Amino acid sequence: MKTRVKICGITRKQDVVNATRAGADALGFVFYESSPRYVAPTAAKALVRALPPFVSATGLFVNPDAEFVREVLSQVPLDMLQFHGDESPEFCNSFGVRWIKAVRVRQSSDIENAYRDYGNASGLLVDAWDPDKYGGTGQAFNWSLIPEARPLPLILAGGLASDNVFRAVAEVRPWAVDVSGGVESSKGIKDVQKITDFINEVHRVDETD
Repeated sequence: MKTRVKICGITRKQDVVNATRAGADALGFVFYESSPRYVAPTAAKALVRALPPFVSATGLFVNPDAEFVREVLSQVPLDMLQFHGDESPEFCNSFGVRWIKAVRVRQSSDIENAYRDYGNASGLLVDAWDPDKYGGTGQAFNWSLIPEARPLPLILAGGLASDNVFRAVAEVRPWAVDVSGGVESSKGIKDVQKITDFINEVHRVDETD
């Protein structure tokens, strides 16, 4: 099975070009103003327009007002929403757009409960837990906490980079991996060589199967 790759925290057109040329399946745009990778809806609209065919655009939100989500959707042609806060299943499901729920993992029951509670999601993203941050920590977590039973596609995030993603994919066998800081030269600025190396490592696992 091909492991999909999402490059998150895109802020520049050149990073759109570099990531898609390297083989990214999806790009993520952060609509959370506290993030150093935040992109305004007007800027995101232009970035999404630069996407080639068959590469999807995901909008990341953290505890947003419903009106803000609708405002973004009215401007930016997003294919999917990604919720990283404490949003309820009903809230996530209220925009008529496919969505992913992110879970900050401390114990395996966090994932099991999310699979139960967010059954209408298109996938579940598992990330490292931090008391002060909703993702983007650059920290990995204990992958053995991820259960074998996965009612929804599992997306692995948290501290991934080219030096550990091969092992991560080989051990976890996720549907997709999601990376941001691990392919950056500085926050919000992607590095084309790091992107290329990361995607090549993911594909190397697929080729050895």
